[in-house]
Amino acid sequence: MGLSQMFVGAVLSALVAVADGVPVLRERRPGVLASMAGTALAMPVCWNSILNVTGAMGLFSHDLPFVLFPVSWQDTGSGVFTLAGAALLLMLGAGRNDRPRRVAAVAGLTALAALVVDVYFY
Repeated sequence: MGLSQMFVGAVLSALVAVADGVPVLRERRPGVLASMAGTALAMPVCWNSILNVTGAMGLFSHDLPFVLFPVSWQDTGSGVFTLAGAALLLMLGAGRNDRPRRVAAVAGLTALAALVVDVYFY
């Protein structure tokens, strides 16, 4: 996977994360939305870059033979990296005064956006 393809997918993940955060979680705070967008952008690029540098992209990118949700370990890694990054950034930044359940919901939705975009768009 090339860097341009990773970047386009990551930008799409960021847009989907913010587009889902506003109606689903009723999130309006710019700092939280920026955290969602930033982690949905950066963390899939980090994960896919690790796979590219180590030469493991071929090992992790075999899709599950299930037509409705053809997920692979590479897709799952994007979601897990995004979940960890979003939770950490929210806890240290814009969501530091939020309840833990709220931080988990925002981080989970951000990770879900990254996972779904990764599964279906690149």
